[in-house]
Amino acid sequence: MTDMTAGAAPVRGTLVADAHTRKRNASEKRFRLYGAIAVSLAVIALVFLLTSIVRNGAGAFMQTYISLDVTLDAAKLDKSGNRNPVEMAKVTTFGYAPLIKDAMASTIAANGIEIEGLDKPEDLISKEASAQMRDVVLANPELVGETRRFEFVADGRIDGYYKGRVTMQSAERDSNVTPAQLRFADALKEAGLLETRFNWNFITWPDASENRPEVSGLGVAILGSFYMMLIVLGLALPIGVAASIYLEEFAPRNRLTDLIEVNISNLAAVPSIVFGILGLAIFINFVGLPQSAPIVGGLVLTLMTLPTIIITTRASLTAVPPSIREAALGVGASKMQTVFHHVLPLAGPGIMTGTIIGLAQALGETAPLLLIGMVAFVREYPSAPPEGFFEPATALPVQVFNWTQRADPAFIERASGAIIVLLVFLFIMNAIAVVLRRRFERRW
Repeated sequence: MTDMTAGAAPVRGTLVADAHTRKRNASEKRFRLYGAIAVSLAVIALVFLLTSIVRNGAGAFMQTYISLDVTLDAAKLDKSGNRNPVEMAKVTTFGYAPLIKDAMASTIAANGIEIEGLDKPEDLISKEASAQMRDVVLANPELVGETRRFEFVADGRIDGYYKGRVTMQSAERDSNVTPAQLRFADALKEAGLLETRFNWNFITWPDASENRPEVSGLGVAILGSFYMMLIVLGLALPIGVAASIYLEEFAPRNRLTDLIEVNISNLAAVPSIVFGILGLAIFINFVGLPQSAPIVGGLVLTLMTLPTIIITTRASLTAVPPSIREAALGVGASKMQTVFHHVLPLAGPGIMTGTIIGLAQALGETAPLLLIGMVAFVREYPSAPPEGFFEPATALPVQVFNWTQRADPAFIERASGAIIVLLVFLFIMNAIAVVLRRRFERRW
């Protein structure tokens, strides 16, 4: 009995791991390790990308301002003395520039500032200052003849000096700024006449010329993107949901519907620039809609978003258990009542999620908008809808593209800041999608 026991094969059981089990467990551990490494690399890459964007673009949300006491000389601004805005409008921005120059000279004398080699101290102020002061005077003619304190946006080089983009060494090689002007800016800061603070104008102001990066803003781009999203939401959602309901619930299964489904799947993989070519050929060349208008951009993005909405909506409808349909039909509901009273409400979270994700994808598209002319330089805000849908505008991703093509380093900072704004919008839209999905899924 002892010899038989000693020579018997080892007993196998669920509590004893053999060589095959140990090999399988080791393989599973390696797979988990590979997965953890892949996720870690993705997170590191994402953190590196976001850190780089925030580091380069954070300065766009700060702006340097210079305060000056300007005497609004009536002899130059209102020679007739009538305080008539129509007559005062004849004075161009060139008539206001000497007032700023005189105010700067008075500030230097009042504060006892002496900077060796200082030339053209008024160049510390943005060239947009004359136009801004003119707008204030025309809106308030009673200010003429008074001495009033104005806060002017500092020139882009001066602003870059306080953001680390410009140094004394680089100023020696720069034709747009001198070391003496930088020392003068430091003197103004010590006198409390220069400060750098949060820049709301970056969000609200329109774009500016290549020579005035310090007054460039995203106002028109944000409004243009908002108008386009309204058009996409108003067209893509009802058309996409209606097409999905018909294909999934009512359409017969034949070669025609199979062909439609294949084409919808193919359209979802078509490069976005193809939709831009289609929009240029149909909406602009054939229909005659204006270039660089939100209506054209919205229609193009609608065509691009429709396949995504249709596919996600059909997936949501398919996820509803067949028992729901059978129960509704069993108690006498019609096919239409079954779909709209039972199936569609249960598929609602998935439909809303797919729609918001489609809108977020459309918000970040650039290539199709470039082909329909939304790359144009636009200074005027579009009107309220529906007139604003047909007026020139631009979009956030196109504005980013425009700024990266300009030579001044300040525009690169502006472009990174615009990317931050775009990412914030995308994050908000995706967060809304998650919240809506979780909230309405509780009814399931």
